[in-house]
Parts: sequence; C-alpha cells; structure tokens
Amino acid sequence: MSRYQSVELTRVESARINDRVENQRTIVGIDIAKTVQYATVMVPDNDVVVTVRWRHPAQTPLFVAFLEELPASSVEVVLEPTGTYGDALRHQLSAGGFDVYRINPKRVHDAAEVFDGVPSSHDAKAANLLCVLRQMGVGELWPLGDEQRRTLTAAISVMELYDEQYRRNVNRLEALLARHWPELSSLLELTSLTLPALLAQFGSPDGVNAAPEEAAALMATVSKGNMRQPKITAIIASAETTVGQPAVAGERESIMAIASDTLRARKSLRQARTAVEQLSEQVPAAAAMGRVVGKSSGAVLVSKLGDPKDFPSARSYEKTAGANLKERSSGQHQGRLSLTKRGSPVVRKYLYLAVLRLIQHDPVIRAWYLKKVERDGGVKMKALVAVMRKLVRALWHVGRGAPFDSTKLYETKRLGLPAVSKT
Repeated sequence: MSRYQSVELTRVESARINDRVENQRTIVGIDIAKTVQYATVMVPDNDVVVTVRWRHPAQTPLFVAFLEELPASSVEVVLEPTGTYGDALRHQLSAGGFDVYRINPKRVHDAAEVFDGVPSSHDAKAANLLCVLRQMGVGELWPLGDEQRRTLTAAISVMELYDEQYRRNVNRLEALLARHWPELSSLLELTSLTLPALLAQFGSPDGVNAAPEEAAALMATVSKGNMRQPKITAIIASAETTVGQPAVAGERESIMAIASDTLRARKSLRQARTAVEQLSEQVPAAAAMGRVVGKSSGAVLVSKLGDPKDFPSARSYEKTAGANLKERSSGQHQGRLSLTKRGSPVVRKYLYLAVLRLIQHDPVIRAWYLKKVERDGGVKMKALVAVMRKLVRALWHVGRGAPFDSTKLYETKRLGLPAVSKT
C-alpha cells in the first residue's frame, strides 16, 4: 500500500487500526481544506498506520469519534494554521480533550522535498509531513483563545476593516483631485477632516465657486475654528484659478459620494479604534505594551502573537512577529539581510507606525536612528527596520512586566546623550 494512499473514513478497518496503535504514542496529522480533509495516523519510527479522508463538516463528528476510540497511550493532533477552515475542527478536538499542535506551513513546504526527494505537495503528503515533523519535536500547543482575547481580536478585525475602507477612499480622492483640483491637496492634508467634508458638500472647484461663502463657513465649522482665515481664502482662491480639468456633473457626483463615504469610514474607524483601546486596557500585556507603542498597537500584538509570557525568549517573540532576519549567500556572493516577514503583516504594520512615533518622541531612539541612517549612507528604511527589531525584543520584556527603558537598547554615551532612564 502506498504511503500516501488514503481510505474513506467510513471504510476504515477499526480492528486493524487499533492493533497497530494500541498503547503507543500516536500522532495524527491533518491537512485542512474547505471540504475534503485528510488525516494520517502515525506511530513511532514514522510508521504510517492509515491515512483517512472525510467530508467536512458533515463527517467531522464521525472523525472525532474515530480518534476517541483509538486505544493509543496518547494522541497528539497536529495542524497547519491555514485561515479559519480548521477552527471548527479545532473546537471539536479541544472539546474531545485532545492536545492540538500547530506547525508553520512554511516548515511543511520546505520539508516536502527532503521527505521523499520530490518537491511536490498534496493533501495526503502534507498530512504525512505534519506527523513526521511532530515526531521530530516540531510544533507547539495550539489552545483555543480565551473569550477576552477572541473579543479583542474581533474588535481589531472591525478596526482594520474600516481602516482599509478609509485609506482606500483617501487614495481615490487623491487621484480625483490630481485631475480636477490639484492645488487642494497641497493646501489641506488628505487625511484631514476638512478636505472630505468640503468635497462631500461641494464636490468640485465649480461647486465651491458657486457658493464661496458657504464653503468658507463649512471649513471654519469643521475645523472648529482652528483653520485660519488666510488658508480658507487660499482654498477658495485655488478653486477659481485651478489648472484642473473641470468636472462634469457625473464626475462631481462621484467625488461627493466618495468623500461622503470617506467621512463615514473615518467616523467608524475612530469608534472602532476607541473600542479596541478600551478592550486593551483589560489585558495586562496589551496595556503594558500599549504604554510604549500605543493602545491599538499593544492590542494587535497580543491578538496576533499572543501573550509574551507564552514565549521562552525575546528572540522567539521576534521570530513569530516576522522581524528576524534571513540571508541568501553563496560562495563569494554575500546576500543582503532582510526580514523573514513570516506571520501577520498587520503586526509589522503597527510596529512600523510605532517606530515612527518613537523616533519623533524618544530622544535616545531618535539619536540612534539618525546615526544609523548616517552610517548607511542616508538609507532610512534599514534604520527603521533595525529600530523595529530592537523594539520587538524590548516589548517581550515589557509584556512580561518590565518597564520600558530605551537606554537599555542603546548606549547613551556613544550617542553623546546623558544617561537618562525612560520608564
């Protein structure tokens, strides 16, 4: 029988299976899919007992019952974290008392050719590979998240939804202004409240020209009196002298619709961010890291990576965040170091934004960053990445209860700064 040959779950010979696994450590590797799922049952020495397949969700209870009846000394179930398709099965397995482990899909992909000399991968082979890797000690326990963390994750999903909608609309408005009113984006920030409010009401320069006093009053009201009269006058004047292409009626209505949706997304985003920040205060690790990188960023780190207390070292936390480095060198060719970028891109987005803020507000970090940029010949991105990597390792300590002190990340004497402790 081929190592990868599978049998329908309903046709499994239970007696033969039970004889093979009795009183042995048994590993069950499951290749998750939307409908047809595969599981390999393996005992020590990489001995495949059987590979079964079943239809999810209709036959999933039957599969769980099959595992419950195995007379093994222990049963370890191992999965890949592939989206949400495996979550229902994880719930059923956890409810059945099974230890569930996870292995990064990249580990499985990289092991494919080493396993049998063939780089191809398919469902049954992936299930086999999961078992073999687990036999080698690869993988970590994958418990279901508690209610608090799941609530936080759901709130972050809503925040990201509105953030994506808002940024997409801002980009749309930028493109339309370049065509119809290019001067406006130099007078008003694209992310300001006043710009979409003005466009939602008047749509185009012609709309402002038709009612300049109303436009001026709107800008003063929306800015709550913070926009000075010379700027308002300049915006009104730019509508009259713009070099942009005049908008036809349909284009004006399009601009007004997009601007109105931008305002809606902006308001929803602000409300969603407030909800995330309030929830983050209830999670000790998120609250602690939030005091360093911002409440939203602290919440994202705990939601996507987990509690730093669950990681054995700062390096393992950095690796899970995808902030560790990789290199491709051969012979005399020295490859460039770059981030592995494994894990959640949302984590790296919020870390990047946190680094930009810290560079502005922390004198120690700013001084080191500027020296790094100078050493790299003016390349800023390498310095930003370097700060981010140091920050991730520091946050592992912060999430475990230590105060944040940027002087522990950088030698203040070498930076020409007084030895000041930041807490």
